[in-house]
Amino acid sequence: MEAGAGRKAIFWAIAGVGAAVAGRALLRKRRAYDLIGKVTLVTGGSRGLGLVLAREFASRGARLALCARDPENLDRAQADLEARGAEVFTVPCDVTDRSQVERMVEAVRKHYGRIDVLVNNAGIIAVGPMETMTVEDYEEAMRVHFWACVYTTLAVTSEMQQRREGRIVNITSIGGKISVPHLLPYDASKFAQVGFSEGLRAELAKDGVLVTTVCPGLMRTGSHVNARFKSQHRLEYTLFSLLDTLPLTSISAESAARQIVDACKFGEPEVVLSFQAQAAATFHALFPGITADLLGLVNRALPGHGGIGTGRASGKESETALTTSPLTAPIQKAAAINNEVGT
Repeated sequence: MEAGAGRKAIFWAIAGVGAAVAGRALLRKRRAYDLIGKVTLVTGGSRGLGLVLAREFASRGARLALCARDPENLDRAQADLEARGAEVFTVPCDVTDRSQVERMVEAVRKHYGRIDVLVNNAGIIAVGPMETMTVEDYEEAMRVHFWACVYTTLAVTSEMQQRREGRIVNITSIGGKISVPHLLPYDASKFAQVGFSEGLRAELAKDGVLVTTVCPGLMRTGSHVNARFKSQHRLEYTLFSLLDTLPLTSISAESAARQIVDACKFGEPEVVLSFQAQAAATFHALFPGITADLLGLVNRALPGHGGIGTGRASGKESETALTTSPLTAPIQKAAAINNEVGT
């Protein structure tokens, strides 16, 4: 009797897993969104991950609208994309300024007639010990990652709700799930963005608008050269660059973009990019106290307060023999092809 009961339990467990897999596949198929001809607005789309995402959306037939602060970067991005056969419209815009966002969205609507997909990708990063972070650093991070996301979302949701279809993709970070040392303003703003994105999905699902929260780990986008570093900035930059380039700690921007666009197409609620980030997020969810203690140990090994203090230096201003060596060749190449070094 006991053996028979055990076999039945195993049978029903396998059947349950099979039903869950089949149900998920059916749901994905029902949610599938044809991107051909869809007007896709990418913020921060002139370089780095934003540009790589624009290339991937274009390869699937989307019509592109890009915004960024620097017109010259936008011109280079447009030339890159048009050379690949993409249809592109660009608008210079500081997404931390609500009035500029509203004018930008209206310009895209006037050009294309609608906006089908919004990708909130614009971001900044400042690296350094807590002692070097000022109130202005926290305010800036919140403006770029949280408020800009709110402004663009509010500007496009009404038309999506009226049509009862649309996609919003919020590029957050693993730093929005696990607060890591030397990135406090970034982490705090990304936690806010994750909360907004998750709640937004719950609110808009009834209207046929699906929101995807993307939490990437380290990616080889080339954006390290435009990140900003404090305190012992050359040492901070060297550590950041090495982690950003090693295959064991990072993924390629192209792989990330493919997964993000797939998640958008199938209306996934969340995607955590890279197996390293997935493992870290799972461990933290199960053992938050242990994670915090381990990160405390990591912090002890990071560069201390000193150097330029609360001042900031870009990655390009913090290069060393190691950061320009063959060890970092993958991210040097990514910076060149993803429009990061022309700024």
